[in-house]
Amino acid sequence: MAAKRKPLPFKPDRPAAARAGGGAKSQPKAKPAKTSGSQVIPSVVANRMARRISIATGVPSFLGMAVFVASYLLVSRDILPIPTVVTLAASGGCFLLGLLGLSYGVLSASWEEAPGSRLGTEQIGLNLGRVSASLKAMRQGGKASG
Repeated sequence: MAAKRKPLPFKPDRPAAARAGGGAKSQPKAKPAKTSGSQVIPSVVANRMARRISIATGVPSFLGMAVFVASYLLVSRDILPIPTVVTLAASGGCFLLGLLGLSYGVLSASWEEAPGSRLGTEQIGLNLGRVSASLKAMRQGGKASG
């Protein structure tokens, strides 16, 4: 015995609005919720941060991998007997430096439209102050409403 197929609940040639609502009325689209106090980072500032992060993390990370390759070549060709601990410590130090580069990249970038200096050392104190003030405001806001 062949099982009877159930008819489709809608006709494929009808518009999506008619299928969803069952009639000519379409439901209003939900608007994305806006959170108060959230700010979008301007693309100029975000690009500046990304550039600094890529350099400040990329170079040490590349060096961390290069330590392994160089150590392998030196040891495998009997040029220099390098202990494994030295290789691990040197590459680990490079990767740690790359991790610190993340923070440096964000904090050394100018958060204003003006680009700031090449290294951005003058921006670090200013940006740390901004982060600290923001954290204090968040804590005080949480205590007042909680």
